[in-house]
Amino acid sequence: MALGMDPATYELRFDSGRSCLDLVATNHPAERLDTVDRLRAWLAGAGLIPDRTALPGAGALWLVAFRELRSNISQLVLAELEGRYAEAALARINTLAATAPPVPLAVRHPDGSLVRALDGDPGCAALLAAVARDAVDLLTDPAARALLRQCEGDNCPIVYLDTSRGRRRRWCSSEVCGNRERVARHRRRAALARA
Repeated sequence: MALGMDPATYELRFDSGRSCLDLVATNHPAERLDTVDRLRAWLAGAGLIPDRTALPGAGALWLVAFRELRSNISQLVLAELEGRYAEAALARINTLAATAPPVPLAVRHPDGSLVRALDGDPGCAALLAAVARDAVDLLTDPAARALLRQCEGDNCPIVYLDTSRGRRRRWCSSEVCGNRERVARHRRRAALARA
């Protein structure tokens, strides 16, 4: 992060292909889950809650719980990619996944269309369960696991699903890490031309 940059200037990203991987991306390059409002925005952006869903009781403990889950998912995914075990992270994710996730409903919008709502206000444990179950689904599905890739960008720890044609995606985001690589390549060519 550049000196003087406010961490809040980093937008939430939803380009990894799964909500559990999008959660892992919330701490790079800076902490993005730093307020309850940002957590609420992430939950809505990930499709776990409809916009403007009330989250009674949401506070600092929710932030701690989601950051802990993020750490466990990150440990487990990286271990799986490297052929290692992360049994403590696996056990914690399985424990969180055992809770029932929020129940979705289809309700009529005033314009007559169907929109998604939740059956009551979701609690922290239910929302954690939804993300933990996504991690379980991802890591136990051989086809999805085969699509897991780590970004090739310099110092980028983000893991994503490569659903591109030909499975040749190299970066978490073409606009972020891909652009950095293209700029670095251009600078190297320019420096060689000057030499």
